[in-house]
Formats: sequence, structure tokens, C-alpha cells
Amino acid sequence: MPQLSCPYWDFSKLFIWLMGVLLLAIGTPTVAQTTPDRKIISYVVDLQKQEVGFYWKDDSGRVLGSIQHLKEYLQRRHKRLVFAMNGGMFKPDRSPQGLYIQQRVLVTPLDTGSGNGNFYMKPNGVFYITTANTVGICPTADFKNSGAVRFATQSGPMLLIDGAVHPAFRAGSANVNIRNGAGIISDHQVLFAMSAGPINFYDFAEFFRQHGCQDALYLDGFVSRTYLPAQEWVQTDGDFGVMVGVVANQ
Repeated sequence: MPQLSCPYWDFSKLFIWLMGVLLLAIGTPTVAQTTPDRKIISYVVDLQKQEVGFYWKDDSGRVLGSIQHLKEYLQRRHKRLVFAMNGGMFKPDRSPQGLYIQQRVLVTPLDTGSGNGNFYMKPNGVFYITTANTVGICPTADFKNSGAVRFATQSGPMLLIDGAVHPAFRAGSANVNIRNGAGIISDHQVLFAMSAGPINFYDFAEFFRQHGCQDALYLDGFVSRTYLPAQEWVQTDGDFGVMVGVVANQ
């Protein structure tokens, strides 16, 4: 009986073909893969050139919750999401912890109390955008709203205060986690950043200081997600409260 001819290169082609079929069946993951040389994902936003907003609920009053839901919400308004990340801590019902102002409306008041956890590591702070498209971050005790604050979210701790690292942070600390935050470069430029892997507070604060920020605020930890397709970093999942997003017209 004649024998079938199956040279090695045929098996190689078959293997490649099967892997392609498998990848098509699985689909593209929504969570980007990290690499050893990519420790922090960052994005500088210029409010004089880009449209920035804070988002929490849709028009029916339902919490958006994930970046994917935010994308869909904006698409219905003929807007394209350019960048997004979660914008602060939240309670079990996903309502904002501490101050939240949306389109000049006070949603939740400033929290000046004390407690446990990162939010209450004093000084904590407020990240805000004004109606004149200027941006600021300040300790909670220094925040004043004359009616010109369009968006604001409160979180903690402050990472940088007047160019200095928060006094409670220690170099070499073993307290590491995924972290995201925002830092002020100028009155109209803000640097957003999220660690691609666990990082301590000191090193995260140093990142903002080394990139020219005087004031920076920690937003949240292991729940953090970032959507930045221009840098091939796409995370569209999540289950959180307030989000910050940069949008463009479709």
C-alpha cells in the first residue's frame, strides 16, 4: 500500500493555519498586554485644544460603569472616545466618594472628614476643570468654588504638593498596587497616568514630578482602567463610578 507523503513543512503550515482559526474564534482581548519596558501609560491633555469631560450616568440615570458603556454612550451623541480612565473612588453603589461636580452642578459635597483608606490619607485633594477650560489640583482644604468649576472630583491622597512628594510616602515601600492619577503641567495641561503593573506611591508620585508636575492626585488603585488606542492600550471593561474622557467629533 502506498504511503502518504507528509513532509515537516506541511505540518508547520497546518499548525499556523489552526492557530489563525483559533485566534479568530477567541477574538481580540479588551485588556492590553504589558511589557517589561512599559511601566506607566501616560497621556497629556491640552484643554485649549481638546474636549474633556467627567462622566458618571447616562441620560436615563443609569451608572455607565465601564469604558465600553461610555464609548457607546458617546457614539450615540456622534462623539468618538480618544482617551478615558476612571476618575476617582466610589461607594458600593458606585456613587462618587467625596466631591463631585458635573457641568457646574454639585452632585455630592466635599468630604472633609477623617477615616481609613487611601481616600482619607491627608492631605487628600480635588481635581477640577473650570468653565474657562483651565485645570487645577489642590489639597481639599484649599478648594474653593466660586461657581466657575465645571467638573470636579475628590480623591486621595495627593501625590505631589507644590512640587514635593507627599510626606507619608517612602522610597522602596512594599505597598504596591495598580495606580492611576492626574498631574498638572500648566493651567491648561494635565498629565494622566496609570501604572501597567504594581507600583508604590513614592515611585508613582516621582513619575509626575519628573514630568514637570507641581501638583498631582491619586485617583484609584487595582480597579483602574485606561483606554488609549493611539498608544495601543485598550481597556474597555471596568465596574466603577466617575470616568474622565477626551472626545472628538465622529
